[in-house]
Amino acid sequence: SFSSASILVGVGVVGAALASGLAFKRRGNRKSSADADVATDFDSAGQSVTISLPLWAVHAMPEYQSRTYRTDEEMMSLAVHLSDRNVDQNTGGPFGAAIFERHFSEDGSSHCTLISVGMNRVVPLGNSTLHGETVAIQLAQRKVGSFSLCLDYPDSCTKCEGGGEGSGQSAQKKRQFELFTSCEPCAMCLGATLWSGVSRIVCGATKSDAQAIGFDEGPVFEQSYEHLEKAGIKVTRGVLKDEAAKVLKQYGEVGLIYNR
Repeated sequence: SFSSASILVGVGVVGAALASGLAFKRRGNRKSSADADVATDFDSAGQSVTISLPLWAVHAMPEYQSRTYRTDEEMMSLAVHLSDRNVDQNTGGPFGAAIFERHFSEDGSSHCTLISVGMNRVVPLGNSTLHGETVAIQLAQRKVGSFSLCLDYPDSCTKCEGGGEGSGQSAQKKRQFELFTSCEPCAMCLGATLWSGVSRIVCGATKSDAQAIGFDEGPVFEQSYEHLEKAGIKVTRGVLKDEAAKVLKQYGEVGLIYNR
């Protein structure tokens, strides 16, 4: 649960200007005014946390969002690009992520549009939780206005088919949000993926690739991915693996390994 501190989610240099409009209001049982629940001073004595994209990403977002994405390789290519650019611009670690929404046509085909991007911002923002996946998840949830990406399509429902408790009853169709990450997630980001509401996760480089340059990915096992699958989250791994691993290897030669 949230403490009295507010979490302020901004993008680049506009973060401070948007602070009041992007504050999460704490909801609890005790009575209090709305003003008491929202930190109004953006940098007041540790009462807010800033999550921001680097300026190069802010400037590139219109171009990223103008594209139509149809293949896993196209979407993973963006995640790998984000990881590489983040290293090149010295704005964080060698990990990139992007969340897309899948749209279905009547002929059965589909395409995806970009919802959010994220890249590792641990060192620049002084926050060990700001991995690429968690940044992308938080900005996506802010964009859709929900704590979860497990969202119904408005005014659309289908009949549940087959046996089971829900047979014959109406069920809302779910929007499909997919998380693409340039490297298999650490333990924290796997947990964030589980609770995020995404319907699918797609990974590039492997846990071994990250560990080879010194990162500690924590307790991540094959059972971790099996748990995601059982929870209804589809898992695809190894997309553009070599390209993603190349960014990690290059970073390992010059970059800071910031486990603790």
